This record gives sequence, structure tokens and C-alpha cells, in this order.
Amino acid sequence: MTDLISAPDAATGKLVDAAAPSEGPASVSPADDAPTQALPPTDGEQPLAWAPIEPAPKKKRLGLWIGLGVGVLALGAGAASMILIAPGTTVAGVSVGWMTPGAAADAISAHVAETKITLTGAGDDAVLTGADLGASIDARELADKAFSSNPMWNVTAWGAALPGTITLDQAKSEAALRDAVPSSFVDPVDASVAFDPATGAYAVTPAEAGTAIDVDDLAAAISETVSDGGKNLEFSGDPTPAMAAVTDENATTIATSLNTLLGTIGFYVGDERTVPVDAATAASWLKVVDTDGKLSIEADPALIQETVDTLPGLVDRAPVNAANVTNSAGKVLREETAGVNGRTIGDTSDIASDFATQLESGDGIYPLTVTETPFQSVNLVRTADVNLRTQTASFYENGQLVNSWKISSGAAGHETQTGNFTIRAHVRIQDMKGADYVTKDVPWVTYFNGDQAFHGTYWHNNFGRVMSHGCVNMPISAAKWVYDWAPDGVEVSVHY
Repeated sequence: MTDLISAPDAATGKLVDAAAPSEGPASVSPADDAPTQALPPTDGEQPLAWAPIEPAPKKKRLGLWIGLGVGVLALGAGAASMILIAPGTTVAGVSVGWMTPGAAADAISAHVAETKITLTGAGDDAVLTGADLGASIDARELADKAFSSNPMWNVTAWGAALPGTITLDQAKSEAALRDAVPSSFVDPVDASVAFDPATGAYAVTPAEAGTAIDVDDLAAAISETVSDGGKNLEFSGDPTPAMAAVTDENATTIATSLNTLLGTIGFYVGDERTVPVDAATAASWLKVVDTDGKLSIEADPALIQETVDTLPGLVDRAPVNAANVTNSAGKVLREETAGVNGRTIGDTSDIASDFATQLESGDGIYPLTVTETPFQSVNLVRTADVNLRTQTASFYENGQLVNSWKISSGAAGHETQTGNFTIRAHVRIQDMKGADYVTKDVPWVTYFNGDQAFHGTYWHNNFGRVMSHGCVNMPISAAKWVYDWAPDGVEVSVHY
């Protein structure tokens, strides 16, 4: 029986079928598996069957190797499609097809860094690179996005273009541009706010514009060039207006807030500004700070604490009792002294830091926590007594003698009437007229009975003797005291 095997044709190299010898009994040989051949016969001898022969060529299994190569190639392409970005893909204009995400990120970063910018005009054709300007792009993130959305195995995603934004480091760009074109840079002056001791208010110094090369416009130009697949661009180095970071509007807002604060700043108990803070002291607590071109208020708790330490002495007080002048029936005729509650300030340990935070928000009204002691009310029953026999006027409060003077009451024919009366009117100064007299500028007149009154007397000094036309003459100082001490309604007793 014969088997067919494939073997290469010597002339064409193609595989052809050849017959393989059928298996038979094992041949005897000097060594196992050694090929043998017949030796040439000698005279009268038979050939020797066991002699070794040249080994036959090994059969080449090309079909197997060709099949294996195609399999490896297919396996490699499939694996590659799982790790590479689709052909024709660009990120921000940079071609990343057939790349791994890592290689794509490197290619994007390199393209941006190597982009050349020629500054024309005032730039006198100075050349900078993206690296000089601190150009950057989210290369790794964009490369990962390109791979995730456009893998090579997805033929429908081939040829996609992904956008990307190139940014410039502001400080590095400005330094490089200043070095390349110094004539294009004139620094702007920020608006500022400062306290003016002469006026006791905050004033604004307006901003002044400068010149520069616009970094944002340059970044946009680089992004546009790279997105178009370019790596070289021209950009004007001529100066453009550069506005101050701190604007007049911002400064005016801060100054207005501070001046409003100065009008109300202080420590309050209820609605009472118990401890006002003067403008100069408040200004010493406050500082106007510039943070990235934005003005704000900053307060110093340590300086505020110096005033907080004085608060107990300025706020604490004993109660003041109310005093009301009444008649003998208890009717209030006048509030003599307003009652005032006593108060004691509470814990002051956190006031300075809390007030600093409050001031920074523009609020200068700090409410204090106090413990109050209520006042009490006292009634003052006041009465006047005129003794015509002794020519004396005496004044009592709650039954206790307060003051007493010698007087001159009405002479014969003009006697001062006896009886119980009440004070009904007060006149600071007036002319007094009778049938036979006119007295000018009589001071401190306190009427108690018709036209009879206590009043000051400047035309005589004979107190203790009857002298008047019916009124109670008194020294001027005594008459003023009565005028102030005895309100309308005070009871007056006139007797002998």
C-alpha cells in the first residue's frame, strides 16, 4: 500500500503528490534506523544488503509553514487593531493614526512644543517656539480619547478629526515676548484705594492703560495653525492696548463700601452705638489687598483686639434709678430722672476675630452681648410752704426739707393770700404792672395763685420783711431754683 505526501517539485517549487513506500518488515542494519544500500558485487558474490546509504532528503512541509505564517499575520493584525488608533485620525491637527495612545500623546506634545512663531513688525522677525511660550495641550487625555472613540478595529471611525485647545503659560509667554520685543511693553497701572487722613475717607486713584502683546490672541493663532496641520506661523509683535488688572469700577466699589463702613463702625448695644470707632483707628485695622487683579478688604484681628480690651470700661455701668416728681396723691408731674438699666459685657475672647471677618464683608456694626440689671423707679413728692409770720419759704421732698429762704410777701393792702394752691405756670422773665407801679424784667416767675407768684427780686434786699404787691419776693438765685425744682402741679401752702 502506498501513501501520498506533498513534496516540492524540483523545477517549479510547487507541491506535488509522491508515493511513499509501504511499510514492510524492519531491515537489518548495523545501527537502528541507519539507511543502507547494496555494495557493488564482487566476482561470484551477492550484494551486501546492510551497507549504509546516503540519507534521503527530508520532506519539506511547505503547506504547514505557509498556513502558519498567514495565521500569525492575521493574529498580529487583530492584536494591533486592539492597541492602535485608527488610520487618518488627527488630534488638534496632529496626525496620530497607527499610533498607540502613548506615542500619540508624545507626538501631539512634540508638535505643539516645536511649532515656530515668527514675530513681525516691532518683533523684527524674532522667532520663538511653543516651548519658549509654555504652550501646552492635554495630550495624554486627548490621545486616550482618540483611541477610545477611534480604535483601529472600528473602520467606520477611520479618518476622524478631534479638536484640542492649546494654552500658553501667561508668565512664561510674557517673559519670552518681553525679552524678544521689549519696546512693545509698557506696564499698566492698577487702580488703587487708600485712606486719606485729611478727609477721613477712602479715595480712588484711577487706573492707567499700558501696552503689550496679547497672549490670548497668540494662543488662538497657534491653535488655528496647528489645527490646520501647520507648524509655522507669523504673528505681529506690535504693541496692543493692555488694560490694568484692577479697574476703576472695582476700586470705586471697594472705596464706597469702606466709606459706608466708616459711617457706622463701632460696638453696639441694641441700637445704641455704645463704642464708636473713629475713622483713623478703623483705617489702621483695614487693608485693601489685590488678589489676581481683584481688590478686597482685609482686617487685622490683633489691632482690633487693642480696642476690644477697653470695652468693659466703656460698656459696663451701674443701673440709674428713675425719679418722678409727684404730688401728694401720687400723680406724676414730671420725670425728673430717666431710668437706665445697668449692664455688664459678656465674653470678649472671640470679638476681635469675629469682627475682622465681619469687616471684610463690609459690615461695621458689631452687636455686643451684655447682661442687664433693671433700674428701679422712685417717686419724689415735692411741696412748698410759705410762712407769712416768719417770712420764710421752705421746700420739701418726701417730707424732708430741701431748701429754705427768707422772703418778702405782700405789704398791707397787697397781702399775699393764705390757703392751699398748686403751681400753675412758669415765665422766664416778664414786666409786672399794677395800678400804681410797673416793674420791668422780673425774672424766674413761678405762679401758684392767680397773679401771685414766687419770683426773683433785684430792686431790694430786705428779705424777711413784707415789701411786695402780693407776690413772694426772693433772691434771684433762689427764685431760679424754685422755677427749676417745682413743676406745674406742686402743692403750695401759704399760712401764718
